[in-house]
Amino acid sequence: MLFARAFRVMTDRFHARLAERDLEPLRPAHGYAFRFLAEGPGRTAVELAAHLGVTKQAATKTVAELVDWGYVRRTAHPTDGRAQVLELTGKGRSYLRFADGLWAELEAEFAAVAGAGRHAALREALEAYLEGSEGGIRPVW
Repeated sequence: MLFARAFRVMTDRFHARLAERDLEPLRPAHGYAFRFLAEGPGRTAVELAAHLGVTKQAATKTVAELVDWGYVRRTAHPTDGRAQVLELTGKGRSYLRFADGLWAELEAEFAAVAGAGRHAALREALEAYLEGSEGGIRPVW
């Protein structure tokens, strides 16, 4: 439970820092969508829905918001006339770099509390634990 609580505190702090900026009302689902789309080209709304564990309609709504805000672009799928390929725009990739910077700040704050040695040991242990695990960051609704 300590990991879950720590992740929740860091996530709340992350979103508080987002709220300090003049950004669109991004929610955690948007962040998971950003990460999924950044993992590889050619992703569709159906694949995003499966990744998020939501309906296609819910994923389509999330995509529509991200398109409206300029973070994601839709293009015709090369082989499926019914599907569209989703990709991050330059603004979307910039946002992802910005978000990674915020997460790095939060990790640095944790390191300042834990101490450099304990932080390094925990980081090494977590990387060893996650080595070979499948998938990226997925929501747990």
